[in-house]
Amino acid sequence: MGIYGRCVRPRLLDRALGPRLTGPIRERVCAGLTGDVLEIGYGSGLNQPHLPPAVTGVWAVEPSATALRMSQERRAASPVPVVVAGDDARALPFPDDRFDSALCTWVLCGIPDAGRALAEVARVLRPGGVLHFVEHGAAPDPAVLRWQRRGTPVNRVVSGCVLDNDVAGLLAASPLAVTEARSWYEEGVPRVAGFMTSGRAAA
Repeated sequence: MGIYGRCVRPRLLDRALGPRLTGPIRERVCAGLTGDVLEIGYGSGLNQPHLPPAVTGVWAVEPSATALRMSQERRAASPVPVVVAGDDARALPFPDDRFDSALCTWVLCGIPDAGRALAEVARVLRPGGVLHFVEHGAAPDPAVLRWQRRGTPVNRVVSGCVLDNDVAGLLAASPLAVTEARSWYEEGVPRVAGFMTSGRAAA
């Protein structure tokens, strides 16, 4: 990974996915998290201010050292302790049934084998534990989807992720059972990047 991927992209994502645009979504997605929480794609800690009081700790999996450095202020301001505990969601360094809850926000689009990551999340969640998620992905409108597929090679270089990720398909193929899901076009976001899906999936 070059200097852009190491140093520039994490700052770009921190700004693009910052509180003004994503704060209300993060608040909804984080609601109901309890106990020990696994967060894959912790990034710069943008979810940290939205964690409910029932969360006892967060185990952060994040490959970017720059993003983790950027998260230090948010971690310091939060009453919820954070353990930096890995850098690859496809091979989690935890025993089976370890966590009460899990969290991922705009992450699956950037993992080369997102299905394997979801299988790992299912493995480390206790029976009945729940993954809270929000992801952008493939739009249902054929015209938008065509533009997503055209734009994905450029977006992969700029943002490190694909635009046409099949979020519903990934979850359906995983060991997790989706218990709640809603999809929408986010207002103020270009449709090629703005088709969102959020919800819950249980182990």
